[in-house]
Amino acid sequence: MKAIVTGSGGLIGSECVRLLGEQGWQVVGVDNDMRQRFFGPGGTTRPVVKELCTMLPNYTHLEIDIRDRHAIRNLLQHERPDFIIHTAAQPSHDKAASIPYDDFDVNALGTMNMLVAARDFCPESPFCFTSTNKVYGDRPNTVPLLEKDKRYDYADGRDGIDESMSIDACLHSVFGASKVAADVMCQEFGRYFQMPTAIFRGGCLTGPQHSAVELHGYLAYIVLCAVTGREYTIYGYGGKQVRDQIHSRDVARLFLEFYKHPRLGEVYNIGGGRQNSLSILETIDMLAEMGYHLRHKYDPSNRIGDHICYISDLRKIRSHFPQWQMEYDLPTIISGIVERRLDVARPAAP
Repeated sequence: MKAIVTGSGGLIGSECVRLLGEQGWQVVGVDNDMRQRFFGPGGTTRPVVKELCTMLPNYTHLEIDIRDRHAIRNLLQHERPDFIIHTAAQPSHDKAASIPYDDFDVNALGTMNMLVAARDFCPESPFCFTSTNKVYGDRPNTVPLLEKDKRYDYADGRDGIDESMSIDACLHSVFGASKVAADVMCQEFGRYFQMPTAIFRGGCLTGPQHSAVELHGYLAYIVLCAVTGREYTIYGYGGKQVRDQIHSRDVARLFLEFYKHPRLGEVYNIGGGRQNSLSILETIDMLAEMGYHLRHKYDPSNRIGDHICYISDLRKIRSHFPQWQMEYDLPTIISGIVERRLDVARPAAP
């Protein structure tokens, strides 16, 4: 079996490559390290790509730009993969405002290039797209909230945000809008062309391999700051804003479940759910309990369109994929990221 994974050097893409490679798939990865262009040297994916090429003999790497329509068409025509995982993106909520053309070209047009080529050359191959909870814009902030000592929570007792929430008539950020375009187009190709597409609206997807920077990769970045002594800035809401965290391996395993049980144009909210949710203040406390005291300062200006409390309602996923269960809880996730940061910082043996 053969799979194509775009963004194969990124957090989710690389985990998908590892999982499929371990199971004997031939995997073609597409990644041209635009993350370094977006975020500087700290955001580069090249070390991860080098590791994949070294560790997985059934992995082939291609430095193709997904904005290159002809290159993408040639790739899918030549490879005709059994499975497509599209994770390549400009991923930053904040960065997008300063690079709107690049953001839209990568997120919306790049996704269109993948969809049309898949329709033309392998329309029966399951297609997983990593969307984002930012497609809901700031609408989650209209849900009544309770302010507690260390976090916000839903006042109506709901478990989280489900897929019925509207994505219309709200403030999205430029990034959120470009991902809406890609998200809806993936749905449309599923329904209009009867293609097996899945749209996964991610909360905080995380893991040790995350090349985290201040503008993207919250949990891995705050751990990086705590381990290295770098100062961290909390933006608004008293540090009580809440996110649910899911390990990249659990995401990759879910994508494989969709391959085994495909549907047409389905939307799923994916994250750690209530059991893996925490606020910034709670994160700081957890790190302190592990012996890592975070230096931080507070900026009362929240990020534009930021969610105050976002927890994914996983009931639809669990209904459609009952064999899938999360394997990583919060302590395991954070410990793994800490270990990775320490390994990177540790001098090589002579």
